[in-house]
Amino acid sequence: QKLLHTIHYYHIEAIAIGNGTASRETEAFVRSIDIPPSLPIILVNEAGASVYSASEAAREEFPELDLTFRSAISIGRRLLDPLAELVKIDPKSIGVGQYQHDVDQQALQRALDDTVISCVNLVGVELNTASRHLLTYVSGLNARTASAIVSWRDANGPFRSRFDLLKVPGIGPKTFEQAAGFLRIHNASNPLDSTAVHPERYQLVEQIAKDLQTSIHDLIHAPSLRAKINPQRYLSHDVGLPTINDILAELAKPGRDPRQQFEAFSFSNEVHSISDLKPGMRLPGIVTNVAAFGAFVDIGVHQDGLVHISQLADHYVKKPSDIVKPGQRVIVTVLEVDLQRRRISLSLRSKPANTPPPTNTKKGSRPSTNHKMPPDEPLDWFTLALNRKL
Repeated sequence: QKLLHTIHYYHIEAIAIGNGTASRETEAFVRSIDIPPSLPIILVNEAGASVYSASEAAREEFPELDLTFRSAISIGRRLLDPLAELVKIDPKSIGVGQYQHDVDQQALQRALDDTVISCVNLVGVELNTASRHLLTYVSGLNARTASAIVSWRDANGPFRSRFDLLKVPGIGPKTFEQAAGFLRIHNASNPLDSTAVHPERYQLVEQIAKDLQTSIHDLIHAPSLRAKINPQRYLSHDVGLPTINDILAELAKPGRDPRQQFEAFSFSNEVHSISDLKPGMRLPGIVTNVAAFGAFVDIGVHQDGLVHISQLADHYVKKPSDIVKPGQRVIVTVLEVDLQRRRISLSLRSKPANTPPPTNTKKGSRPSTNHKMPPDEPLDWFTLALNRKL
């Protein structure tokens, strides 16, 4: 009754459930009550949620709340805006690499930070809602300037223009030049503030609109007007053809998010535990980790299954990362289930088969000393990892 009241009172648009312990049971309970059929129930990867709940960032945001409430908020935010939430967590707490503890930790941290920075700047950051932690990853900003932006926003209200950044203490012309193009302001007075067009190129866009005798707003929303633009006409000593082409592409899709359209995912209702699995079952799953010997897939039974490298495709696979990536949705076939050791062998082949290893029929041949495993032999991940390591 309380859950139904909350859904109707707050006009809930989606329900996020962490994919940890009892997630399928919680999902089944929520589906069993009389919720609106159009309300999506989505399992969210909760890796690192406990790390966030006990972190300094969580204590700053919610000093009065218990750790469990902070975790719940983090899971909900991961559904709303995953990038903005995940940047608050050490990347090593989100996913486990194959040998992440065996490499230089400083070099690993630099590589992970560079990847996060690339993602943040590719997507862009909404200036009026971004947290201090998210702003820190924007090119040209650091922890001090990010805190100054949040403090100015709290004291003066939302930013109305990108040029308002120059009013923030500690942000000078050079910092503005570096950061402004990655910051977005939706519903700003200048429609270009919600695009990736840098303020230093606003004058060029205004000139293009003036030559076409139209407004910037119409230029953005009218493909027929953009088709009349001759890029060669606007070339100069500091504006080349690639820059103009980038500007025109951004005008065609202002504020476009490069991530794909979100689609709700659900596991099979036939299986809830490892004991429900039978060889030959075809089930939806999500790739959770990719290693040199294959990929791990979550199929909703609280135990990831392994797709050995030989079962990733119908053709020879040199690197698993060429075929799958973490977070990818796949349809797998169950090959083998070991209940005692809680190990699940899966396949992504169109016609999976558990064939015996090939034998050498050449007369007088010696046993092979090659420690590479036969391509079709299902092996547990630990043995494979040891062999690869050795």
